[in-house]
Amino acid sequence: MSIFSRTRDIIAANVIDLTNRSDDPAKTIRVIIMEMEETLVEVRAAAARSIADQKEKRRQTQQLGALQASWTERAELALSKGRDDLARLALVEKEKLTDLGEEIADEIALIDRTLRAYEADIAKLQAKLREARARQCAIATRVETAHNQIRMREMYAGGRTQDAFANFELLEREADYAEGQAEVLALAAPRSLEDEIAELRVAERVDAELEAMKQRRIAA
Repeated sequence: MSIFSRTRDIIAANVIDLTNRSDDPAKTIRVIIMEMEETLVEVRAAAARSIADQKEKRRQTQQLGALQASWTERAELALSKGRDDLARLALVEKEKLTDLGEEIADEIALIDRTLRAYEADIAKLQAKLREARARQCAIATRVETAHNQIRMREMYAGGRTQDAFANFELLEREADYAEGQAEVLALAAPRSLEDEIAELRVAERVDAELEAMKQRRIAA
């Protein structure tokens, strides 16, 4: 396939459609980008060769112009010496160079058209490459997001998380049991002197409040 045909195919390709229809969009977009980059390098190289050819043709045109001027001078010299035959031959050589110059001019015009086509193709390929890279970034973001969601779901609903929460429940039961044992020991332990005095103080305040309530009822 020629570089022009491949370039036209790439430019005409719908990157989004190609990746949407692919079983592996990430791999497809990588292949597309590689092909675009390779084609862009080839188009630029071809354009560089055309520019070199164009410069060479223009140098040839300048050289032909100098040769034509030289044959004109020779014809005039021969004519001044009465040598019409030599003047005619000099002019014939000049005309041959004129024909060659026209051929080179046509070649330069063709190169100019080719360069304009290369320039347009390079611009379109660069635009397609930007589109493909943007698509690649979008796909990479989607893949990363999906992987993060999978990890989060595995964290919340996975077996390791369930086992961890089951272990938490066992630890809580052990804590409850230990606290229960401490409370039982507290009930069975003898009361201290401070506890008994505190109880007496509470009983005294209760009795005082009860007596005050009785006195208020009698006064009423």
